[in-house]
Amino acid sequence: MASGSKKYALDFLSFVNASPTPFHAVESAKQRLLNAGFIEIRERDSWAEAVKAGGRYLLTRNGSTLIAFGVGKKWKPGNGMALLGAHTDSPALRVKPISKRFAEKDSFMQVGVETYGGGLWHTWFDRDLSIAGRAMVRRPDGSIISKLIKINKPILRIPTLAIHLDRQEPFTFNKETQLFPITGLASAALNKSSSSSTKNPEEKAGDGEFKPLMAMTERHHPAVVGLIAKEAGVSVNDVLDFEMILYDAQDSCLGGINDEFLFSARLDNLTMSYCATEGIIESLEPKDALDDESGIRLICLFDHEEIGSKTAQGAGSNLLPAIIRRLSALPSECNTSSPTAYEETLVKSMLWSCDMAHSVHPNYSANYESHHRPEMNKGPVVKINANARYATNSPGIVLTEEVAREAAVPLQLFVVRNDSPCGSTIGPMLSAALGARTVDMGNAQLSMHSIRETGGAHDVEYAVKLFKKYFERFSKLEETIMVDSTT
Repeated sequence: MASGSKKYALDFLSFVNASPTPFHAVESAKQRLLNAGFIEIRERDSWAEAVKAGGRYLLTRNGSTLIAFGVGKKWKPGNGMALLGAHTDSPALRVKPISKRFAEKDSFMQVGVETYGGGLWHTWFDRDLSIAGRAMVRRPDGSIISKLIKINKPILRIPTLAIHLDRQEPFTFNKETQLFPITGLASAALNKSSSSSTKNPEEKAGDGEFKPLMAMTERHHPAVVGLIAKEAGVSVNDVLDFEMILYDAQDSCLGGINDEFLFSARLDNLTMSYCATEGIIESLEPKDALDDESGIRLICLFDHEEIGSKTAQGAGSNLLPAIIRRLSALPSECNTSSPTAYEETLVKSMLWSCDMAHSVHPNYSANYESHHRPEMNKGPVVKINANARYATNSPGIVLTEEVAREAAVPLQLFVVRNDSPCGSTIGPMLSAALGARTVDMGNAQLSMHSIRETGGAHDVEYAVKLFKKYFERFSKLEETIMVDSTT
């Protein structure tokens, strides 16, 4: 592997290993942006004085969605924007609000979990699992804050039934009754409980105090709450609630005989989240990067794509339209702001909807359309669907090809078979909401939605280079590709 490609692949692996949840992915991206000179702002504040031409900014919503942008020094309301969207979530098992379970005859401690998204759940069996997420904790001064939690050791496992006891083929299971992880033997917990007629003082919220909900140590195993409290640096009694996600405790790594593969969880879609972040950072690395820029370069990393995006922090929310509207209303030196600046900006803008794509599978090649068979390590895949499951059209392909030509990055094309279902992305919903030109693309991978996916190590560099060039060149290229022209 070339040294440049390996550098990007290893850097991505450090990103994904630090990001077992959308909350961690946003924090990882945020720290990279801050280190690159971006300034954090808030939705709740006025931007009239805070956001200036030539500046670099970021904001988050719910701690699981991030937007970052650079404002060209020649920006004026009504100009176009180079938009790039990805998502931070992946199919996973999430701890239920009341998760404490004991197996039959109290043999095992188990944790109740809920399926999130369309995962390949059979791949979660017999894996070393842990938990990560965020906890709401009370500080000594009485204030309540969110703390990121990542338990760095395997504490859970979903064991399969031995083949000697059930020779079923194919492997099937009930997601509600047979997808329970075990987290330990119950005997120690039960002995501890029976040895005392009262709760541990740290587990009490106060005698006689009214509690609208059961205490956390009644809803969840005290040992699990204790681990979370230790990671948050607070007492058990100060853990007020949490959102925990199970993740594979095995680190992501390079694989293949020549290190040509990525063996990793959450390639869909932390690969594109990483490449978007690095692409905009590299495009703005030169101090004069925005001096001749008339547009705005913007990435949006959304939560909840895997469950339809219809949430306050999803792509179907008001977030991106609201941000574009606010940027379209910024004070301008030319003082020629139009009342239709927002609408003018949308028409002149473009969105690259970046989500992972399917590589041809060597053992299931008949499942792919015979002339559209993307491969790993051969560049990003432009995704097309006649029924608008993807938002790509010809003008978008032409502009993308122009960018790729300048970046020296190869591209591939993909459509599904007519007798096959087709997934979708944030592209169609955002193109409908914004009216902006949109292209759906992403790197090719195998085993999408598995707990352990396979991607191309060289494709990380390809995507970063393509995204960087897109941000650098969009404002100039946009003017040269016309569709609704009067000439």
